[in-house]
Amino acid sequence: MNVEFINPFLNSMSKVLATMATLDIHQQNPGLKKDNIPPGDITGIISMNSDKTRGTLAISFSEAVVLQIAQRMLGEPFTKINKDITDLVGEITNMVCGGAKQLLEQKGFSFDLARPTVIVGKEQQVSHMAKTPVIVIPFSTEAGEFYVEVCFTR
Repeated sequence: MNVEFINPFLNSMSKVLATMATLDIHQQNPGLKKDNIPPGDITGIISMNSDKTRGTLAISFSEAVVLQIAQRMLGEPFTKINKDITDLVGEITNMVCGGAKQLLEQKGFSFDLARPTVIVGKEQQVSHMAKTPVIVIPFSTEAGEFYVEVCFTR
């Protein structure tokens, strides 16, 4: 997969959480995902289509991380994943993808975005649109880890 597609998502992820949650995140080494099981407790997924390529973004948060983000963004403490948290993960996924879309448009790629879906738990699988390798990038925060998965056709 071309880093030209990955870096806009990573940049957008950092910008969204720094701006909206004043959260310091640290990118770890990327790898290839070997299964369809979400690595976190709650996962936002969004598909992108263009005439040149199509792909999927998934952001998977541990419960501890998403609760910290929710407290910072919504200004109240949360003790468990609920509807507000699910809505927030969908909105974060949408903001990250929207930011990446703007960066990719500057490189000549125009995308249509689907509505994000959110899955809670590890019982459901993350289905990426493309049948190409899925790149997973772990991020660490003071509350734990979360993961960004990106997959695009060639």
